[in-house]
Formats: sequence, structure tokens, C-alpha cells
Amino acid sequence: QVGGFAWENCGDKRDPVVVQSLSVAPDPISIPGSLRVSAAVNNGKTMASPLKAVLVVERALGDLWIQLPCIDQLGSCTYNDVCSILDDLIPPGTTCPEPLLTFGIPCHCPFKAGFYSLPASDFDLPDVELPSWMTNGNYRVRAVVSNGGEELACVKLAFSLRS
Repeated sequence: QVGGFAWENCGDKRDPVVVQSLSVAPDPISIPGSLRVSAAVNNGKTMASPLKAVLVVERALGDLWIQLPCIDQLGSCTYNDVCSILDDLIPPGTTCPEPLLTFGIPCHCPFKAGFYSLPASDFDLPDVELPSWMTNGNYRVRAVVSNGGEELACVKLAFSLRS
């Protein structure tokens, strides 16, 4: 069972993007609610479009882990162009939202090589209508980001969700 929030890099040692630290509170995560996140990422290579992200999302069902399907862009989905998704959320030419702006963290492609650090920052999680299959429980997520077939990053997360 997942006891609480945990993370690890899962790529090989040559992956250019490595998460140095990541913390999330509270645990379990509440929706709606406030989420405090801190992170540090070392990006060894400029990442440009098209950035592909493949997510595998699993939910604990007793001792079994069940892979959740991709429904309405939630679950185990493949996003072939993360850059265009970011452009839809934050139109190009618009300043990045806080606290990204204050700490010099980009919100558009390309992401230049460098070290990015987000000190403990609060984010409001709105009361969104989650699908019935994505309710209270323990989850595991494996995210792989690639460009042109080259793996750039791989991160595994484990967390509990309470709504």
C-alpha cells in the first residue's frame, strides 16, 4: 500500500532531466483544497516542441494495482505535444502565473537547460468534478517525457487522494 506521497526518478542515468527534490503537502491531497509544493529540477538539455508525455496511472484496489484508462484526457494518457497544451492553457505572450514568474520557471516551450527551483509554494485546487473512478484512494503515476524518441525524463509518483 502507498503510505503517502513519494517520488523517484525512473529514467536511466543518461536522462538529461533529473528531479533533485519534490515535496507535496498535505498528505493525503484534498480536492478542493490547498496544495503546498516545493521542487528542484536539473535540466541538462533545452527541451523543445514536440514534447511527448506518456502517463501510466494506477489505482490500488486492495493489493492489486489497476491501470486506469485515458478518459477525457485524465488517466493513463499519451500527450503528443505538451508544448501546444501549455500554449492552450497559458497563451503565448502571456506572463507565466505566480509563483512561476517570481522564481524564473518557464511555462512555455522551449525549456532552456538549467537548474529550476520552486521553494514551498501554495496552489489552490478547485472543486473539480472528478470521474467516479478517480476518487478517494492510493495512486501511482509513471510519467515519461521524450522528444523525437529520445527519453528526456522519467518520474514515478505515489500519492493518496481524498475528495
